Amino acid sequence: MPGLPHVAETLELYDTPASSTVSTVSRNGVASLYVCGITPYDATHLGHANTYVHFDLLVRYWLACGVDVQYVQNVTDIDDPLLERAQSTGADWQDLAESQTELFREDMTALSVIPPTHYLGAVEMIPAVVEDVERLHHLEIAYPVAADDAAGDDYYFDIAAAEQRTDWRLGSVGNYDRQTMEQLFPERGGDPQRAGKRDPLDPLLWRSARQGEPQWPGGRLGQGRPGWHIECSVIARRHLPAPFTVQGGGSDLRFPHHEFSAAHATAADGVALAERYMHTGMVGLDGEKMSKSRGNLVLVSQLRSDGVDPQAIRTLILTHHWRQDWPYTGQKLRESEQRLLRWKAAWQQAEDRQDDDAGADDLQYALISALANDLNAPAALTSLDLWASGHLAAGTSRTRVHHVVQALLGIDLSG
Repeated sequence: MPGLPHVAETLELYDTPASSTVSTVSRNGVASLYVCGITPYDATHLGHANTYVHFDLLVRYWLACGVDVQYVQNVTDIDDPLLERAQSTGADWQDLAESQTELFREDMTALSVIPPTHYLGAVEMIPAVVEDVERLHHLEIAYPVAADDAAGDDYYFDIAAAEQRTDWRLGSVGNYDRQTMEQLFPERGGDPQRAGKRDPLDPLLWRSARQGEPQWPGGRLGQGRPGWHIECSVIARRHLPAPFTVQGGGSDLRFPHHEFSAAHATAADGVALAERYMHTGMVGLDGEKMSKSRGNLVLVSQLRSDGVDPQAIRTLILTHHWRQDWPYTGQKLRESEQRLLRWKAAWQQAEDRQDDDAGADDLQYALISALANDLNAPAALTSLDLWASGHLAAGTSRTRVHHVVQALLGIDLSG
């Protein structure tokens, strides 16, 4: 996608470790982004979509600046929750992962989300995971823990050793205190009670093969499969600059996932994983966070099947700031559908005057100003409301308005 004229590259983004907005620029004309992908079951719910649509705004802004965007996303196609879902439904875990990954990608296309430069599964990266875990063990930042139900040992990351030998510190990424981390760790897949660990918060790097579970060659580690956090650090290290510009994901990934992904990468080669960490808000339903574990999901594919315009779903998401927690309701969706229709009607009535783009530049300026200020999508949509009502850039070139709105917001007024 070609850049737009008069788009300043510098933008302010809220950084979780800094607890404030900070200026963010590309490095030598390259902006790099890693957004943690799905574990492929129950895809794609609105919580997923909320994250990927908002990071799509960041990608679009960078592209509008004319910089080269390197965007990597993973899919966790081997993990305990996936195996548990496959077992409970009688499905083959690989078939479940493949079908749900394909559905997710279809949903992203429908929502006008620009695909990543690289989209990689955990399974295909297992040899690289083994390489990094072996390196961490060699550096004495990983250690074995005997497993009663496996022939070999599990391997864990040594938090204390990493803090002694690297610049990473526990809490430096997620920005939580120890008490909060101890509360969140078991809620988000951690095993603080595991016997033999040196610290209750030490995360799993390599799980030794258990009977009936998928397994892969682990070199000196023995047969097994990777832990969760190491997957993203390995993928990012092999496909993005070190450090890359932005690590993104939902706010539920602040700890332990992003905390330990950063720790693993820094410990393995001494370089910080990312320059900025952005965490999107949670989407709720009926007073609770929308999540797979609760089963209170609104699926994009079901909304699409019900005849909802995907552009209205995108509009609904962009009505909220990327850091905002918000509840889904059918009324909010209907309001977004009506809002989209008003924009489209105004666009249909606009003249296609190729010789008069001044007003469209006013709209472009308003959209850029909003997005440059911490990707303020609600303010950008308000500017689009003003344009549609004739209070901003009325009577300007329809072609240019269409191009600017689609390039920056991913909304197609002609559809």
